[in-house]
Amino acid sequence: MCTLASYGKDSGLKTSRIATDEVKLKISQKGLYALHALMTLARRYQQRATTVRDIASESDLPVKFLGLILLELKHARIVESARGSAGGWRLRRAPSEIRLSEIIRMMDGPLAPFGDADRLRILIAGDTEHRALYQVFLDVRDSAATILDNTTLADILAKQRSAKRKAVRSPIERKSAAK
Repeated sequence: MCTLASYGKDSGLKTSRIATDEVKLKISQKGLYALHALMTLARRYQQRATTVRDIASESDLPVKFLGLILLELKHARIVESARGSAGGWRLRRAPSEIRLSEIIRMMDGPLAPFGDADRLRILIAGDTEHRALYQVFLDVRDSAATILDNTTLADILAKQRSAKRKAVRSPIERKSAAK
């Protein structure tokens, strides 16, 4: 059984989890907030800089924590800040150039629910009795890494727009599309 649960700031839990029975892939609350903030900035990419308060409001994030996250993203050269009356935050690169894997690795470390790839390779080489099991874990890690390496903020925005278009179609349009 596989489940995805996203725990908001009011729940008291600190991670979002993708769980399969005994194995959990965790994205920290900090990582999730960074992704939400970057999605807000990606939607506003062609506009002027966005204030921390506006990002927090649109993404439903705590302002203080968001400020610290934005500073980390600035040090990683993903966002930049502008001073003055029109100041705020903006993406340093186009949304099509920012990969999800880059953000998650920066905020949370390796993209693996079972440890990093090098550790798995050591287990595969050294534990002959469980080699096949560890190889499956490595394959899962590699598949997840490939998906995240090949998905950009622009890809997510495109999926959001597509989902919104489908949601606002009239019942007649939905009926004719189903035929």
